[in-house]
Amino acid sequence: MAVETLEATPSQRTRTAHRRPGKVAPKPRTWHLPKSLGGWIVLAVCSIATLGMLVPVYVIITTALSGSTGAPNFFLAFPDAPSLDAFKGAWTKLHGSLANSLQITIPAALISCLLGSINGYILSKFPFRGSNALFTVLLVGMFIPFQAVIIPVFQFLNMLHLQGSIIGLILVHIIYGIPITTLIFRNYYEGIPSAIIEAASIDGAGIWATFIRVMLPLSVPGFVVAGIFQCTNIWNDFLFGFILASPAAWPATVTLNNLIGTTTVNYSELMAGAVLVAAPTVLLYLVLGRYFVSGLTAGAVK
Repeated sequence: MAVETLEATPSQRTRTAHRRPGKVAPKPRTWHLPKSLGGWIVLAVCSIATLGMLVPVYVIITTALSGSTGAPNFFLAFPDAPSLDAFKGAWTKLHGSLANSLQITIPAALISCLLGSINGYILSKFPFRGSNALFTVLLVGMFIPFQAVIIPVFQFLNMLHLQGSIIGLILVHIIYGIPITTLIFRNYYEGIPSAIIEAASIDGAGIWATFIRVMLPLSVPGFVVAGIFQCTNIWNDFLFGFILASPAAWPATVTLNNLIGTTTVNYSELMAGAVLVAAPTVLLYLVLGRYFVSGLTAGAVK
């Protein structure tokens, strides 16, 4: 018995090719000059704004590199003999405080983000009676200024025997970070379909098993956004660090402020210290910046 071999016709091969497209190399990004007056105006405004932001950074760096010779006479001039002596002096005075800032920022940001993710998960996927009112109360905490609560916080830490310690500062930043992290994660989880939660429930997963096994792996963009916000706010904090910490636990911002002398100011060392203190947050944005916008807008459209 003969077996006939069927060969696809050219039209069938074409349809198959359309159904199974191969990997197409991404087109290289190209830049084009504006073709309209409005486009040129927007480009000019953006260029001027960029220069306006970069000039102070340039002045800080050139002043730090001027060393013992002092800043150039013209603020845009580059030092004739650039030196790293100011960075060495600033590092000698700041390295202990930079370590304190790391010890405060990393655990406070991680714990506040974790608590905010749990709050956002419950408020978005398992609402209960009064959950909206509770969410509103949490948001009020975002708008309470530090100065309004500094005395109660001082008394609270003193009662716990944590006043002046790094652990006390960590606790304060965790509590103060819960409102913003809850807001970020609630909006982020609103964009995740509830069908995923229902599917996990059908498979026998409870609330916490679903959170750990399903939601947390999907929460990387939310953690990036909340982590950047928290790390920036905690690292740049001055008031809590100055009032609630002892000199041994001072963060870098407080020690940097103390580089200003009572009679004279070593501007090169001061600017070098400013560069050292600002570098970690700048590097954080450079490394995680591509995830920031996507995570920030997550949940805006369901």
